[in-house]
Amino acid sequence: MYLNKALIIGNLTRDPELKALPSGIQVASLSVATNRVWKDQNGAKQESTDYHNVVVFGRQAETAAQYLKKGSSVLVEGRMQTRSWDGQDGKKQYRTEVVADRVQFGNKPGEGASSSGSKPSYGGSASAGASSSAKASAKADDADGFPSVDYPEEEINPEDIPF
Repeated sequence: MYLNKALIIGNLTRDPELKALPSGIQVASLSVATNRVWKDQNGAKQESTDYHNVVVFGRQAETAAQYLKKGSSVLVEGRMQTRSWDGQDGKKQYRTEVVADRVQFGNKPGEGASSSGSKPSYGGSASAGASSSAKASAKADDADGFPSVDYPEEEINPEDIPF
């Protein structure tokens, strides 16, 4: 059995670029940034950012290009694909990207949480299956207004995991 599935939730690093294939099919290319925050052995907060190239085809490409802007929150579900071509210098060029099956929009840039305090919905509960002590709380304390994640301080005991 084989599985090639990618699920990314992040923010756009630039506005989507919309182009058309010779066949007339619309193609949008996106760049999505995901952040990871953790504490090192000394307890100091560490952070890293990964950038993902995403390609969307058809009507979803048109919709993404129309409504998404730099900084928009987005969920992308699809598959990983690496393509290759001969570059202008004669060397083989490679690019790995997520070919999106589904793109779901989050909050608009600068909008933050709504006045009711709800978090953006991505089609399911972000904390499904998590114990109440392990739930991450989001708050808009970032300089750009994007929510940051506070992870629990306590250690998780493997005996407490129900499976």
